[in-house]
Amino acid sequence: MSPVEHGEVFVLDDGGEVDLDLGNYERFLDIKLTRDNNITTGKIYQDVIDRERRGDYLGKTVQVVPHITDAIQEWIERVAQIPVDGESGPADVCVIELGGTIGDIESMPFIEALGQFSYRVGSHNFCLIHVSLVPVLNVVGEQKTKPTQHSVRGLRCLGLTPHLIACRSTTALEENVKTKVSQFCHVQKENIITLYDVSNIWHIPLLLRDQKAHEAIFKVLNLQGLTREPELEEWTSRAEICDMLHEPVRIAMVGKYTRLSDAYLSVIKALVHASVARGKKLFVDWVPAGDLEDATAKENPDAYKAAWKLLKGADGVLVPGGFGDRGVQGKILAAKYAREKRIPFLGICLGMQIAVIEFARSVLGLKDANSTEFDPNTKNPCVIFMPEGSTTHMGATMRLGSRRTYFQSTECKSAKLYGNKRFIDERHRHRYEVNPEMVARLENAGLSFTGKDETGQRMEIVELRNHPYFIGVQFHPEFKSRPGKPSALFIGLIAAACGQLDAFLPGSESKRNIPNGPANDMSQRNIPYGASNDMPQRNIPNGASNHMFQAACGQLESFFQGSETKRNVPNGAAKAYQNGAATKLANRPQDSAYSIFNGMHL
Repeated sequence: MSPVEHGEVFVLDDGGEVDLDLGNYERFLDIKLTRDNNITTGKIYQDVIDRERRGDYLGKTVQVVPHITDAIQEWIERVAQIPVDGESGPADVCVIELGGTIGDIESMPFIEALGQFSYRVGSHNFCLIHVSLVPVLNVVGEQKTKPTQHSVRGLRCLGLTPHLIACRSTTALEENVKTKVSQFCHVQKENIITLYDVSNIWHIPLLLRDQKAHEAIFKVLNLQGLTREPELEEWTSRAEICDMLHEPVRIAMVGKYTRLSDAYLSVIKALVHASVARGKKLFVDWVPAGDLEDATAKENPDAYKAAWKLLKGADGVLVPGGFGDRGVQGKILAAKYAREKRIPFLGICLGMQIAVIEFARSVLGLKDANSTEFDPNTKNPCVIFMPEGSTTHMGATMRLGSRRTYFQSTECKSAKLYGNKRFIDERHRHRYEVNPEMVARLENAGLSFTGKDETGQRMEIVELRNHPYFIGVQFHPEFKSRPGKPSALFIGLIAAACGQLDAFLPGSESKRNIPNGPANDMSQRNIPYGASNDMPQRNIPNGASNHMFQAACGQLESFFQGSETKRNVPNGAAKAYQNGAATKLANRPQDSAYSIFNGMHL
């Protein structure tokens, strides 16, 4: 799937390559989904064709109705019985998201299947929530309900009637607008939910709670009296803290798909989780890798200068994964800059591979060192095609899903960040790997491969000795990062970019001598404002303690003591915000930098 067209390809534990929406569900609900939780038209048609070939239909004519629609319903009911939250037994309620727009020909069989399903299971076992856009005319500020009226009418024509309508808009729906939607769409007014633009996406559960959306769903499903009130204290604190952060940390994202931020959605989320845990406001500088290359200096000098200005102004550098040779030389230059200037660096998948290539070229003197992906005939292949990979089929032929990595030493930074575990399980998606025949030469020159697979032949983690933070990983740690449990390597990058890594790592003397309260001179102390001397550091699950978020809260509580802003924000109160536009920075190119907390979903 092309990242430019679909956004990132999210990878699940079982190796399923799915839409990025499943990543949002995993992050919000802290669950582990499977490839079967992703239903596609291709999967359904393939299932029906396989049944027909086996003779399951006994020679009958295979049609969309009933065979395709039955297959969809059977898939839903089967997957709904599979627990995804770590508990035994099926869930009480299964959430089904039907993407697309009402009227799309692609979704017709699914809408028909859901219509049949709702009739078959009964009214108290099916709740339909219709999400609709309510645009606002900027000139007069009027909220227009016609799109919602027409989409509900189209939905009714297809056999489905919504119980709730969730209205997306830039501002909260006015009461007369709610009344109009209720009247024309035949939905009770209290079941019209307004989802307006907020400063960060963690406010959305609070909006739903304040409008009693959960009670409306319980009523439809006849679950009243069997449920508890939502426990959203942590969500409330997290949402408010995100709005209060002001200490900046700048990360340069050097990639080839920088024009579409969704191509790196999980990376952005992981950076946000880590920056909030460290009490910092994240700013991402998007650096197109190709603009760092010498060819751009001749063809477009302004873009070349702007890219290097962003890179040199960043507190840390991150090179994410990717495929193909476009922009590779720019990524290599970014890794070289971070290595030589001792700037914190994190390379993911291809980012690790280009760091190895750069080291071989600059330190070992192998000027033609390369990956066989980019130069099949290179005499010094630092990165090679995996033996089990397919050279003829691209789809689902990579090394996918959760794989185990064993630390080779407990003294390396990555092992310490993961809580001194012996091994970790992270998700992979790659065809190429570091050439094991080159490992000895690279390590003798100062590059340490601190994580390997169970065979010892696959390099999973690379670190540079005597560097503040220079780590590359073959896996994708961003896929398992959660709001309350940031990824270990991302929190390490943010801590290093803020000068806090030594105080954060287990066993550091400096972190035991940090007094409570804000530091008078942050330039002289590698600690966050108000860092507590009892901040939890050890036994970090998934790379970050369950209490890490609470520690960040403690920092901000002490810093914002007496703040009028804080005292005037009620817990969980629904607040109206301006349309989340990117905040441009005065001394930055206008299309390159923005604040994650202003206009960017978390």
